[in-house]
Amino acid sequence: MNQESGKIRSFSDLEAWRISHEIVLEVYKLTQKFPREELFGLTNQLRRAAVSVTSNIAEGFSRGSYKEKVQFYAMALGSLTETESQIFVARDVLYITKSQFNMIAEKLSKANKILNGLIKKSRSYCS
Repeated sequence: MNQESGKIRSFSDLEAWRISHEIVLEVYKLTQKFPREELFGLTNQLRRAAVSVTSNIAEGFSRGSYKEKVQFYAMALGSLTETESQIFVARDVLYITKSQFNMIAEKLSKANKILNGLIKKSRSYCS
């Protein structure tokens, strides 16, 4: 974020993108320890879903209309929910510990709230 003006000039200035990027990094770290047979299963799916969140936020940010922004931010929210669902699977099949689950679940919850706020604010400009 531009320190002097406080204006958001890039997608990476968005808090929704920053927390989601932290989640991506954590997902990559966690999935490195998944069993080898999951490489093309849960590992790949979880990584793709997490990266999709940040990608859709970035793409939405660059769109010209708020209607388009909302569409991409909503897709990011869907991918965030998909990531959350897959984290439950990873926990339940014992690929991650309860403490690892709790740590990433907290970030997912925070990202969900921030992204929902971004969607709501963007929608307010549509009408």
